[in-house]
Amino acid sequence: MNAAIAAETDPAVELDRLASIASDVIARARASGASAAEVHASVETGLNVNVRMNEVETIEHTRDRGFSLTVYFGARKGSASTADLRPTSIAATLEHACAIARHTEPDPAAGLADPERMATDQPDLDLWHPWSLDVGDAVELARACEAAGLAVAGIANSEGASVGSSSELSVYANSHGFVGAERGTQHGLSCSLIAGRGDAMQRDYWWDSARSVSNLMDAGELGRLAASRAVARLDARAIGTGARRVLFAPDMARSLLGHLVAAVSGGALYRQASFLLGQQGAQIFPEHVHIIERPRLLRGPASSAFDSEGVATREQPLVERGVLARYVLGSYSARKLGLSSTGNAGGVRNLVLVPGVLDFKGMLEALDTGLLVTELMGQGVNTVTGDYSRGAAGFWVEQGRIAHAVDEVTIAANLRDMFSGIELVGSDLDQRSGLMSPSLLIRGMTVAGH
Repeated sequence: MNAAIAAETDPAVELDRLASIASDVIARARASGASAAEVHASVETGLNVNVRMNEVETIEHTRDRGFSLTVYFGARKGSASTADLRPTSIAATLEHACAIARHTEPDPAAGLADPERMATDQPDLDLWHPWSLDVGDAVELARACEAAGLAVAGIANSEGASVGSSSELSVYANSHGFVGAERGTQHGLSCSLIAGRGDAMQRDYWWDSARSVSNLMDAGELGRLAASRAVARLDARAIGTGARRVLFAPDMARSLLGHLVAAVSGGALYRQASFLLGQQGAQIFPEHVHIIERPRLLRGPASSAFDSEGVATREQPLVERGVLARYVLGSYSARKLGLSSTGNAGGVRNLVLVPGVLDFKGMLEALDTGLLVTELMGQGVNTVTGDYSRGAAGFWVEQGRIAHAVDEVTIAANLRDMFSGIELVGSDLDQRSGLMSPSLLIRGMTVAGH
């Protein structure tokens, strides 16, 4: 059975159809008395295959449709959505949205983004690379990935390997006359393996994701990397409790970017639920830390020419020489704060912590003695106070070399101190997601061992 991961019709034809539906509904909303309206419409197709111990566990085909409508009657807002693009369902969605708007309380901050902020250019960001992947090929690729990992000495079992591919066509339109169309593909591989036996077992994994299969990691290489990570965690030993320097591997350092974004996002700020409230323009990182949003990166994992309100995106700093240059705002939160949208309705797009000069080996040498974190567990992060406490696993490092594996520890500090305590930024940038970070060396965290 062929499962080409692409729109079943020509993508351009499908996008035109979605745009026509959106424009028609906006016109009907205006005819129903709405002062403004906006529509999101999308079609997504995908294939995902999972194997374990060479046996197929799941095969999942998806074809999802989405249609959401928001109407404004002055400062009154109503939203409704459906997964059915048939005319009768869309008509019912319009009726429901209008009914809701007529009964909600006015909100002065509600409304479309300002018309002069709409994107006037929509360049090709090279996001569309369909993969004609059938089920048989996907199964064999997942098997090859897992088999490569199982062949590594010390690996005793598997939690499985997965191959996935998807494509999405989407349109955003509003009553300013803006119509934005986007198309994108995403392909991925993952493998999770178990080393050792009995009470000494350890698990680890690896994954990769790319817009084009040509940029995807080789399946066998990925399986072997997942295996080597699991084997390296065997014979974990305890460490004592104390103040330690901590090196976050790139995929773990990414989470710190996520906490920063959560703390400087409009919703947390206007609710006064952020430890970084009122800190725009303040020095919160050392001068050597720079964080830039690059929403128009070619083949970027979160690239887009406009945000979810149609506002044009652009490259802009979030942190410049350690100073918080701006907040992360859509139109609603900006109005609540008396500020302007930063083009971030729907979140940040390709936020990059600018790499330093030391590779990972160099970062280990700079750590000298301390904890390398390769896994984080739990959700002990409070963005209201900045308090940070999470379970962790990784490796104890002595004199710049990995001495032994470590698990069942807790690392704790305050995010404000963690941000200001970044001693070094590595050159090993992880570009697999929309939050991109290299490794980070942080001074003075409390590490609680056995």
